[in-house]
Amino acid sequence: MRLRFLVVVAVVALQAGCASLPPGSDFPKATSNAFDRPETTRSGKTLAATTATHAGASAFRLLPVGVDGFLTRVEMADAAERSLDLQYFILRSDDTGRRIADAVLRAADRGVHVRILVDDGETVAGDEHIALLDAHPNIEVRVFNPFIYRGHNKARRAIEFMIRSDQLDYRMHNKLFVADNAMALVGGRNIADEYFQVDPDRQFADDDVFAAGPVVRELSTKFDDFWSSDSAIPVAALGSGKPTAARLASYRQELAASRDRPLPDGKDYGPEIAAAQPLVGLLSGQLPLVWARWTVVCDSPDKRKIEKGWRVGALMERPVAATTAAVQSELLMITPYLVPGQEGLQLFQGLRDRGVTIRLLTNSLESNTVPAAQAGYMHYRVPLLEKGIDLYEIRAALGNIRGSGQTAEISSYGNYSLHGKMFVFDRSKIFVGSMNFDQRSMHLNTEIGLIIESDVLAQQLATRFSAMVAPENAYRLALDGTDPAKLSWVTMENGMAAHSAVEPSKSMLQKLQVNALTLLPLDKEL
Repeated sequence: MRLRFLVVVAVVALQAGCASLPPGSDFPKATSNAFDRPETTRSGKTLAATTATHAGASAFRLLPVGVDGFLTRVEMADAAERSLDLQYFILRSDDTGRRIADAVLRAADRGVHVRILVDDGETVAGDEHIALLDAHPNIEVRVFNPFIYRGHNKARRAIEFMIRSDQLDYRMHNKLFVADNAMALVGGRNIADEYFQVDPDRQFADDDVFAAGPVVRELSTKFDDFWSSDSAIPVAALGSGKPTAARLASYRQELAASRDRPLPDGKDYGPEIAAAQPLVGLLSGQLPLVWARWTVVCDSPDKRKIEKGWRVGALMERPVAATTAAVQSELLMITPYLVPGQEGLQLFQGLRDRGVTIRLLTNSLESNTVPAAQAGYMHYRVPLLEKGIDLYEIRAALGNIRGSGQTAEISSYGNYSLHGKMFVFDRSKIFVGSMNFDQRSMHLNTEIGLIIESDVLAQQLATRFSAMVAPENAYRLALDGTDPAKLSWVTMENGMAAHSAVEPSKSMLQKLQVNALTLLPLDKEL
C-alpha cells in the first residue's frame, strides 16, 4: 500500500511539476463572483447610510480580544442574507470551528451562498469535516494547493512534501471573512480555539479589523481572484469525491450538539451569540467605527510566478515596505516571527540612519510555538540591537493582562504567544494583516492586509503595544557590555526588576531543539 502511494505521488508529481499546477486543477469549476448588491441587505443598508456621509472613506474597528473575534464571525454568519466568503490558512474542526461551521450551515439553509477556500498546508485530523459542507447545494468548498494524499499520517505527508516541495512549499496564508459584501474581518486570526484565546493549552494574541464601506468590495475582489485561481481545487476533485448528503446530515447533528457545549475555557457564550453583542454594537454605533482612507494590500494567487518575473501581478511586500521606509519618526512593529533577512536589515538601517525610533515585539523562546522560526530569528538579535533598535520578546506567563486580548483566568495557564501582525507608522497609519516580518511571508506565502490612515487607530495600537512590552509582560533584550555577542533579558518578577544572562525557556529540551535548528540554513523557509 505504501509503495503504491509512493508510485502515485511520484507520477502525479512529475505531471504537476511539468504543469506547475496542483492535482485536480483540470476539474471543472463553476464560475462565481462576490455578491454585487450589498445595499439590498439589512446590514448593507445600515452601513450604506453612514458611508454616504463619509465620502472616500471606509469604517474600521480593531478587535483585539480573541473571544470577540469568534463571536463576531458567528454573528456575521447569522446576519448574512445573501453571501458568505471565507478564506483561511487554518480552519479547524474544534469547538470554535464547529460553532462557526454550524452558523455557516444555518446560513446556507436560509439560502445564503457560501464559498469556503482553505489552504492545505497545516491540515490535521478532523479538519476534513469542513469539506462535508460542500454537499449542501448552497455551499462550495475549495482547497488551495492540495496534497495528493488526503489522510493525516505525518510521515506520508512529509514524503509527499519532499517529492513535491517546489509545489507544496507555496501556501495561501490569507485570512478573510466577508458577509453580504457589506462587512468583513481581515487580520491575522485563523479559525481555531487558540486563535480566539479560549484554549488553556495555548493562546495566540492577535487582531481582527472589522471593515465596512467601499473597502469591502475591494477585499471581495481579492477573494474572487483566489477563488477562481488555478490553485483553488474543488473538494469533489480530491480523495473520494464530492461529499454525500448522508454524511452532511450526520455532520449537521454533530454541529447541533456542539451548540450547547462550553468552549475549552469552560464558558458558555450562547447568550452573547443570541444577543449578537459585538455585531449589534458595531452596526448600531454603540461600538464606534473609525472612518479613514485605506489601501488593501494583497499578493496575487500566483505570487511565486510574479516574483520570478514570469507574470505581472501584485506583491503586497512592496507597498508595506514602501510605507515602512517612509516613516519619519517612529516605527512600532508586532510580529510573531521576525526573520528580516538582509533586505529587512537594510530597511531598518535606512530608518535608523535618519534617526527613526524602532521598537519591535516578537515571541520569546518560551512563548514561540514554531521552533524553526525561533531558530531563524535568533541570528538577528545582536545585529538588530547593534543598530539601536528596541527589541522585546513576549513572555508566556503574563504579569498583567492589559492589552493581552484575554482574561486573567486563561492567562494563568502561562501559555501566551504572539500571533498578530501589526505595524504603527508615525502614529498616523497602521498595517494589520496576515503577513509576518519573515522570509516565508515575503516570498513563499500569499498574504493579505490593510494599511489604514488613522491616527485614532494608530494610537489604539500604540497603547496596546506599550501594554504588551511592559516589564511584567515582556523581556527587553540588551547587549552585554563586556561581550557584544552575549545578550541579557530584562523583565519584572514580583514587582522587582530581574536580569538574566540565560535565555528564558520552558524546558532544556526546548532550548536544545532550537539551538540545533540554528545550525541549519533555514532562513529562506522561515
